[in-house]
Amino acid sequence: MLKKWCRAFPGLAEEVAHARHFVASLTAQLGAVDDAVLVVSELATNAVRHSLSGSAHGWFLVVVGFSDDLVRIEVIDQGGDREPHLCDAASQEEGGRGLLLIASCAKDWGVKNWPDGRSVWAEVARERV
Repeated sequence: MLKKWCRAFPGLAEEVAHARHFVASLTAQLGAVDDAVLVVSELATNAVRHSLSGSAHGWFLVVVGFSDDLVRIEVIDQGGDREPHLCDAASQEEGGRGLLLIASCAKDWGVKNWPDGRSVWAEVARERV
């Protein structure tokens, strides 16, 4: 990655919109803005809902990296008991489809566990403009 930007957000549901705006403003001139915003929205929502980031005084960090061909969106949260994984869309009544959406629009994605949290990342194609 050639350039990286990052910003920390309080672990509140309403902060997901701020994370989307942050990513949209960074990717507006690069193409792939819709995919990048979708990715950060799903990852930030998961951080707030399913990790310690959503508890009192919690936080999550959004890192946006750019290479010639890719935009990498990474959300670092404070971890929790559940490991992020793909769910079967047919078995989910409501929710549980975020990583399926990410997998469908990203060139690659993954999870990295840390002693005090985890990062979930996805890379989307960057259009030449």
